[in-house]
Amino acid sequence: MLVLQTVVVGVTVAGSALLAFSQAGDLLAEEANSKAEAVAISVAESPSVLAGLGDSSVLQPYAERVRRETGVDFITIMSPTGIRYTHPNPTQIGGHFLGNTTRALKGETFTETYTGTLGASVRAVTPVRDAHGTVKGLVSAGITIDKISMRTRGQIAGVVLIGLLGLAAGGAGTYLVGTRLRRQTHGMGPAELSRMYEYHDAILHAVREGLLLVDDAGRVTLCNDGARELLGLHGDVSGVHVTELGLPASLADLLVSGRTRTDEIHMTGERTLVVNVAMVSSGSRSLGIAVTLRDHTELQSLTGELNAERGFADSLRAAAHESANRLHTVITLVELGRTEQAMAFATSEIKAAQQLTDRVMGAVREPVLAALLLGKSAEAGERGVELVISPDTELDDIGLDDRDLVTILGNLIDNAVDAAMAGVPPARVEVSLRADETTFLISVADSGPGLDPVTAGEAFRRGWTTKGDGRGLGLAMVGQAVNRLGGAIDVGNGPGAVFTVRLPLPHGSLSPESLSPESLPHGSFPRGEVVS
Repeated sequence: MLVLQTVVVGVTVAGSALLAFSQAGDLLAEEANSKAEAVAISVAESPSVLAGLGDSSVLQPYAERVRRETGVDFITIMSPTGIRYTHPNPTQIGGHFLGNTTRALKGETFTETYTGTLGASVRAVTPVRDAHGTVKGLVSAGITIDKISMRTRGQIAGVVLIGLLGLAAGGAGTYLVGTRLRRQTHGMGPAELSRMYEYHDAILHAVREGLLLVDDAGRVTLCNDGARELLGLHGDVSGVHVTELGLPASLADLLVSGRTRTDEIHMTGERTLVVNVAMVSSGSRSLGIAVTLRDHTELQSLTGELNAERGFADSLRAAAHESANRLHTVITLVELGRTEQAMAFATSEIKAAQQLTDRVMGAVREPVLAALLLGKSAEAGERGVELVISPDTELDDIGLDDRDLVTILGNLIDNAVDAAMAGVPPARVEVSLRADETTFLISVADSGPGLDPVTAGEAFRRGWTTKGDGRGLGLAMVGQAVNRLGGAIDVGNGPGAVFTVRLPLPHGSLSPESLSPESLPHGSFPRGEVVS
């Protein structure tokens, strides 16, 4: 840049100097012609000149005085035949004038460039007339070319000096700009910047994790492919405010607030995301926040399955513990000689357990849901809550995703058991499972305190809970699973909370009536609005 600036300014100065030299020479030559002509005419019209023609002692002092005052190089007063009466060099007086006088003898004033005793000069020749207009003598005034050239060189020197000053200023400016640019690019040159950009762009497109950079005004400055996929964004979102991206309210609020967060879980329509937010800055200047997103959906689903399996194991341990207590009771009764009471006690417990198993297995022929209901029934019983399978429950294999069904039913039952325990005894939860040709219906009702309309509207938002601990992912996961299956959720009271889930079967779809506003009680969430 410095070399380029120097070349540009140098060429500009050289061109300007040549142009100025050419124009200055022409202008000074014209000025010299005009000045010489004016001086010659003034001298020729002077009465003392006409009166003193032929007398050098009178004319020479006058001519020299005028020459010095006007700045011309010579004033020559001569006879019509060209004999000099005056000359800057007195030895040339009486000599013959070197130049053309023909036009002046005809009464015309003219200018010419001619080489005389003082060298090349620009001169004017004009006649001296008497009162009758007769030419009585001639006057020539001139300026030497050397003097004109000297003035031209003086002006060119000024142009060159200005050009050099411009060159110095341009060079200094270029140096300062280059220094600032190097400071802003951390000393990296074009090749290094290009290579860094290529690496930066390749990494952003290659990593699966989502990366967002949001400035202090809440606008997106960078969004990689991973973030677009995880958040369901389309097109270029640079410069778009985070509230205009269609993100869940909790996630949008987090990005706008600029709070630092580590491994915070947020739910979108179909994904569970682990979000990290960190402040970024360059020196003392804040650059906003950097947001990283990791897909936690599969892990959350597997965690749900693991929790279900742990629930089954806990239920089996509880059942084993209860069976051991009952067995000890039977053995003690036998040892006490009360055999009939021991038999009656043993058969009644076996009969009750078998009835529950027969009821569940007979009504629910979906193995995963049947096992889940048996495990949840044992777990609820251990907590003092009666889990009832409604008489209208009738379900065969419906072909829906087992993990989503376990997520929906398991979390609804867990939530209902917690609510029932907070209500007035006896604590009770009723589960109903039905399917027709197009729709699978899950209904879970509890005897708890129920949900008010405002609370119902918040029930499927990430982090909502009635327990006040801020966790509340269960219902959010239910809403997410229902959304994935294209279903709808109704939330009502009767008298406790009643959650009703409608899921379209693979070979059918939800009927328009099941999604109409009239069919959904207050607090319902139709398809597409489950977690909005």
